[in-house]
Amino acid sequence: MLYDSGCDPQKDTRGKLPESFTTPWSELAMTRTCTCIYHFLVMSWYIFLNYYISQKGGRDQQKSKIFLNGGQWKYLTLLNLFVFLSFWILFLYDRELVYPKALDGIFPVWLNHAMHTSILPFTLAEVILRPHCYPQRKKGLTLLALASLAYISRVLWIYSETGTWVYPVFAKLSPVGLTAFFSLSYIFSAGIYLLGEKLNHWKWGDTMQPRKKRK
Repeated sequence: MLYDSGCDPQKDTRGKLPESFTTPWSELAMTRTCTCIYHFLVMSWYIFLNYYISQKGGRDQQKSKIFLNGGQWKYLTLLNLFVFLSFWILFLYDRELVYPKALDGIFPVWLNHAMHTSILPFTLAEVILRPHCYPQRKKGLTLLALASLAYISRVLWIYSETGTWVYPVFAKLSPVGLTAFFSLSYIFSAGIYLLGEKLNHWKWGDTMQPRKKRK
């Protein structure tokens, strides 16, 4: 039974498939079962957090103001799981830039860690549990840039409609500063993307290299 990775197998110099592509069916089935269970648990946790936050935000007028103009979906935390480093760097520097202290009276401490800390072990577990087939680097970085532009456009649209920034840090920046911030954010995101690619290669080897165009 060949290992179903979704990528083209990388043969060795003798033309043979790597050992990971000749995994016994029983071991492969166990791996897939564990991965599915893990994904189900993480998805359930994610759904619970979204439901809990939406309920907390609608109980009184003060809390509901937090989710005006885009609701909880305007926050990057609930759209993208690579926010661990960026959030905690800004939080430790000046928490008022991303998570004002006033929120402590609205959201419990465990919820903050559930949104911004648990992301790291979940991501690392994903790397360890299952190999991922990355696209060609140029294509992957292009798609990442498009996703970043879409989110930035959303943030700018909310500001143009309401006069309020999604994150307080944006209010402290000039137009030039905002441009620099968004540019550095993409570079930072691209660095994390490439790190994920390296970690995937470190764990799973050459068997999960990006597809190459066939002539």
